[in-house]
Amino acid sequence: MDPHKRSATIEVMASDETILGGGRFGTDRAGFAAMVTYAKQWPDRVWAIEGCQGIGRHIATRLLADGEQVTDVPPKLSARARVFATGQGRKTDATDAHSVALVGTRMAGLRPLVNDEQLAVLRILVDRRRSLGEDHTRMVSQLHQLLLELIPGGAKKSLSAAQAKALLATVRPRDVAGKARRRVAAELIADLERV
Repeated sequence: MDPHKRSATIEVMASDETILGGGRFGTDRAGFAAMVTYAKQWPDRVWAIEGCQGIGRHIATRLLADGEQVTDVPPKLSARARVFATGQGRKTDATDAHSVALVGTRMAGLRPLVNDEQLAVLRILVDRRRSLGEDHTRMVSQLHQLLLELIPGGAKKSLSAAQAKALLATVRPRDVAGKARRRVAAELIADLERV
């Protein structure tokens, strides 16, 4: 399967690499249900999905929840298979689905996915923490830049929100740009306190 956000292209391949079927399905409820119903005509099936930790995660988790067997095909392997299968490596949804099916059929040792609720919860929390850390770093950098423009010499590197607030209280710019800098710096400090 070659997944996208709004559609998935599948190719059904037997163990001898005979193509048995395929199609393009939407990833909405109706499209997903039609895809699973279509695939049920092959009872001994394993879904090989490209990028189960990235773009294919939304489809893989839904299939796992439905009790389907899913293996992860790394994008690099499917790209190599596409080059060798087509001779030119051009990307279309059909050639991508074919290359993913080839890798899924030929390669031993592909990682099977499991429906691990605790792992999913941890992944969500880790993603949120990383996002907060990136937001914090971005806001601190922007605040340092503004304080450098408002206060000669700027502020020290390890600056807490309370220290930044105290520093900002000493600044009274008279020009319009300075007032805008101070207002944005105050907003950044409030955001940092919240984060």
